[in-house]
Amino acid sequence: SSVLDIDFSPTGREFVSGSYDRTVRIFRYNEGRSREVYHGKRMQRIWSVLFSGDSRYVLSASDDFNIRLWKANASESVKPQLPREKRKQEYETKLKDRFKDTPEVKRIARHRHLPKAILKATKIKGIIKSSKKRKEDNVRKHSKKGEVPYVAERKKNVVTVMK
Repeated sequence: SSVLDIDFSPTGREFVSGSYDRTVRIFRYNEGRSREVYHGKRMQRIWSVLFSGDSRYVLSASDDFNIRLWKANASESVKPQLPREKRKQEYETKLKDRFKDTPEVKRIARHRHLPKAILKATKIKGIIKSSKKRKEDNVRKHSKKGEVPYVAERKKNVVTVMK
């Protein structure tokens, strides 16, 4: 889906995007997948997104003239925490970091609940992408060697590179 607005966090390590598909996504600067995905049942297209000054919150403005406030870390508590709760949170974070390479923890960490319409559009896009790849492979099989170059998927959508 097309991205309508983007904003970098004050730290510069993350950015947030607002999309035509009615989602707000938070990405780390060096990863291809979103860290958090926010959506609402009655939310419309997101026209503007903004990180707060302390990068703890994300503001989004949509077609329905609403401004929504989202936590940058969904699991983080908003209220002041007791020292015991802080220690527990730190311990859980350390456990996640320690076992992040195991398949079970990877699967849980990557799971995002998305609305049915977005899942359906993603499946259709996957089908289209696989059929284009199959067609490209067939063209490559029936042409001279090296005539049809391999282009990385991420580089196919790059229009120009600015310096």
